[in-house]
Amino acid sequence: MIAIAEYQKIEPVIVITKCDLADPKEFADIYRKAGFAVYETRTLEHQGIQAVMEMLKDKTSAFCGNSGAGKSTLLNAIDPRLSLDTGDISQKLGRGRHTTRHVELIRLSCGAMVADTPGFSSFDTDRMELCRKEELEGCFREFAPYLGKCQFTGCSHVKEKGCAVLKAVEAGAIQPSRHASYIRLYDQAKQIPDWAR
Repeated sequence: MIAIAEYQKIEPVIVITKCDLADPKEFADIYRKAGFAVYETRTLEHQGIQAVMEMLKDKTSAFCGNSGAGKSTLLNAIDPRLSLDTGDISQKLGRGRHTTRHVELIRLSCGAMVADTPGFSSFDTDRMELCRKEELEGCFREFAPYLGKCQFTGCSHVKEKGCAVLKAVEAGAIQPSRHASYIRLYDQAKQIPDWAR
């Protein structure tokens, strides 16, 4: 989702919900090191809510994420007059139950416009507008300092000898999980011919 947002020139912001259930530091650090704004929230304790509200103020945003991630619960905490439906995680399935069933554009009391979107249990990039494989490197902002510094022109940053991006991954400057996401998207993008885009 982040790569698709970057390609569309939409500023991604990561909001980690339910931080009372587990320490989010390791996950949050991956995205902070990549250059993203990351917010940690504990909705029941109303922690981090004010910071998210300030970030949303006077902007138009979309809340996207897995079912059960707490998107509607977070919106209710930001603006209690909303009273959006929320649900529990299914004990049987271990995931959310699609409480939000349609996209709704909501005006918050802080002046923000927010699209509350239905959650998903898996994310299929085949239905999204993917960029060409040669453009994908630009969707990973932490690659920027290393682009153009590879030994060979046209480097795909997947397994080439002399790749500056791979050296940065090995040195810890780029998180391995982010590079693995890049490789997955690269493999998908190279399967789509230009005429099919």
